[in-house]
Amino acid sequence: MLATEKKITLATFKSFIRKNRDALLIRTISDFDGQCDGVRHVDSTFDAVVEFDPTTESQRICSHNLGLAGVWLVLGGRDYFRAWSDETHSGIYVSNCCGSFILAVAK
Repeated sequence: MLATEKKITLATFKSFIRKNRDALLIRTISDFDGQCDGVRHVDSTFDAVVEFDPTTESQRICSHNLGLAGVWLVLGGRDYFRAWSDETHSGIYVSNCCGSFILAVAK
């Protein structure tokens, strides 16, 4: 990280979501697997972010998922954020004890 770059925080992450809500893409890098009681790598590509429907009982919107499928935050300062980009996308890489994912928009 360059000295002039600002640290990405949960507030920055939430702001990124608000500003890009209609164009968000998500790519899961790893997620928690109860069968092995640990985090496993996932081969995935960028997919459009699906927002949870608040009228559906099985799709609970909470502070841990911010209403977005594929997002999971543990909160309490235990989520790690960093800027991420490649040739076609730019966004935020998120990692925690439950896995990691990239939330991005097309360039």
